[in-house]
Amino acid sequence: MAQMSVYQACAAAADELCRVGQLRPGDVAVVGCSTSEVQGQRIGSAGTLELAEQILQGLLEGFAPHGVVLATQCCEHLNRALVLPRRTAEALGLTEVCVLPQPHAGGSLSTAYYQSLEEPFVAETIQAKAGLDIGDTLIGMHLRRVAVPRRLQLSSIGQAHLVAATTRPPLIGGARAKYPDPSLR
Repeated sequence: MAQMSVYQACAAAADELCRVGQLRPGDVAVVGCSTSEVQGQRIGSAGTLELAEQILQGLLEGFAPHGVVLATQCCEHLNRALVLPRRTAEALGLTEVCVLPQPHAGGSLSTAYYQSLEEPFVAETIQAKAGLDIGDTLIGMHLRRVAVPRRLQLSSIGQAHLVAATTRPPLIGGARAKYPDPSLR
């Protein structure tokens, strides 16, 4: 099999996450990405907007047919704030923070996404239904409480390690409880 481009790998990973996670239109998927790691460099050392734009376009292509909304996680210099469309953020009642992501203070992917959105919004936090972590950027704080690791066909994008997760509602009630979906157990 021929080597996939970064764009193709991102589109494939986003599409597969939507399918295995049974994501629905309007669900939000958070993506953290180190373009440095994708290039085989240490996180935060060699980010590029050009590569970020390829990653962004691939992610958007993979999520769009499912109606899933992308939220990108900024780097630790912006306290891992998130970039997403204003309409989605306001519908979810998210808290806006005042900052303009830059490649070295926010990360290249969040900068590219912010610049591409007609009405960008930077949120302090979110509780997303699913996520992709490209390059070990630690997205767990932005997932709902019960995260379920998902093994995708791809385990890396470029040289970066890829981790995927979806979430499920917490199971409560113990041994006597009945659940509407047996697959949750």
